[in-house]
Amino acid sequence: MEELFEIVDEQGNVIGQALRGECHRNPCLLHRVSHVLVFNSQGSLYLQKRSINKDIQPGKWDTSVGGHLNPGETHEEAGIREMAEELGIQNTALTYLYDYIWRSNCESELVRTFMTVYDGKITYSPDEIETGRFWTHDEIKHNLNKGVFTPNFEVEYERYGRAVSSEKE
Repeated sequence: MEELFEIVDEQGNVIGQALRGECHRNPCLLHRVSHVLVFNSQGSLYLQKRSINKDIQPGKWDTSVGGHLNPGETHEEAGIREMAEELGIQNTALTYLYDYIWRSNCESELVRTFMTVYDGKITYSPDEIETGRFWTHDEIKHNLNKGVFTPNFEVEYERYGRAVSSEKE
């Protein structure tokens, strides 16, 4: 059965519902997503390589955790659920970072991004993820704009960099 997503306005107010397939074909249907950036204590960022069977950006390296909200779910609840489903991470606190709207030619998402620091075992879901590993800042920087990462991860990483540098000022 196809997932049902809540459609929202730019402030996050629910204004309707649509099926996943409709949302991924119609950029007018803004829907909510949670991202979690999972760092280890050395500051490296875990990235997942999307399964070749994914409907959007198959086979590309992407944000640590990303998932759509179920109807009635909060962004934080979705982030915690997705960490457990995608990476097997449980009982780890999330720190809110920022919100933004991601638009592409096939979809529009209202994204809320969190971060966490985690040094435990990661068990990724092979249905969703081909593989995963921690990347250093230099490795990520070296591979930007080369088709290695999803376009939304590249935007996310730039946004994260701006957020971190503005905190230091």
